[in-house]
Amino acid sequence: MSNELYADGIGEITITGTIVRIDLMSLSATDRDANNNPKPVFRQRIIMPVDAFANAVDLMQKALGGLVEAGAVRRIGDMSAAAAADIQTVQGGASNASPNFN
Repeated sequence: MSNELYADGIGEITITGTIVRIDLMSLSATDRDANNNPKPVFRQRIIMPVDAFANAVDLMQKALGGLVEAGAVRRIGDMSAAAAADIQTVQGGASNASPNFN
């Protein structure tokens, strides 16, 4: 059996010499900010060499390309200016939108 970890996003990426540290964050179920949005909370850290990080970024770019081709996600740069503005307006108005995607 393998262990799994859920993360709402990446809080910070720190590079020190040849080591990359990626802090995984998730939204708190109990802590809220002044706007009553869930606060991001540090959950776990991934530590890897720079070359492994570069390979991971390449792999993620390929996965994102597949999602774009399948129509599962759209890049804002690929849309018309009006459609992109509409999406930004909707995201800005959502009270519980994740801070990782704003």
